[in-house]
Amino acid sequence: MAVTTQQNLPPQYVQDLQQDYGQQLVATTAAPLNTAAFAPQVAPQDQAQQDAYAMATKPGEGIGAFQDYITNAESYSGPQGYKGFMSPYQQDVIDATMKEYDTQAAAGLTGIGQQAAMSGNLGGGREGVMRANYQNKSDMNRALLQSGLLQQGFTQANQLANQAFGQQQSLASQVPGLYQQDIGTLGSAGAAQQAQAQAELDAQTNAAQLEAYAPYERLGYLGSGIASIASGMPGQYHSMVQPNPTPLQNALGIASVGGGVLGNLYGSKGAPWFQ
Repeated sequence: MAVTTQQNLPPQYVQDLQQDYGQQLVATTAAPLNTAAFAPQVAPQDQAQQDAYAMATKPGEGIGAFQDYITNAESYSGPQGYKGFMSPYQQDVIDATMKEYDTQAAAGLTGIGQQAAMSGNLGGGREGVMRANYQNKSDMNRALLQSGLLQQGFTQANQLANQAFGQQQSLASQVPGLYQQDIGTLGSAGAAQQAQAQAELDAQTNAAQLEAYAPYERLGYLGSGIASIASGMPGQYHSMVQPNPTPLQNALGIASVGGGVLGNLYGSKGAPWFQ
């Protein structure tokens, strides 16, 4: 006895749609997707960032910006540090002062001779003793005056050297900080510009991605509509493209759409209706 197999087929227009869909699916997926068009891109460093790096690594501006000031401070320390601050007119002042002192001292000796003459001891031993005592005291006072002038000049020069030493130390601390502020400002401004450039590249990448996936989106939407007509149930379509998708998400999206649509079209018996 012959066995009769009954097969329930969808309406002809549904079969036509399914066949057309199958042909489009094969044609669309036959060519590899050009992922290079939406490959991730990294914005280059902004010029301000490059300037910040150049300044940070340039000797005297970033690295070792304090060194010149430390070197200068060293020259103002030690037993010879005061010499650069000695007044060039100090010796002139000393010479003029000592000349005036000698003039006054000579006038004093003249006064002793006059006193000796008035007392009748001119040229005597008493006059000689008075002159010797006067000269010894005068020489001592002269030496004290000269040493005082020299000490005054040294003290002043030493104070100026200490002041310069402190100034150089202060600059050694302040100057690197000022350079650091400039470096930080340049770096921040450059980072903002780089972020803007990166956002533009990301937008271009997303646009290229949407363009590349447009055929797959249309095909997926069409397949969902055909499956809905064939089953008599409202279909739901889920887009493959999400905000800022990763390449892995995109790959999985293509696979799931293709597999899901084919599964709907095969039906429960495993035979595609469009064949």
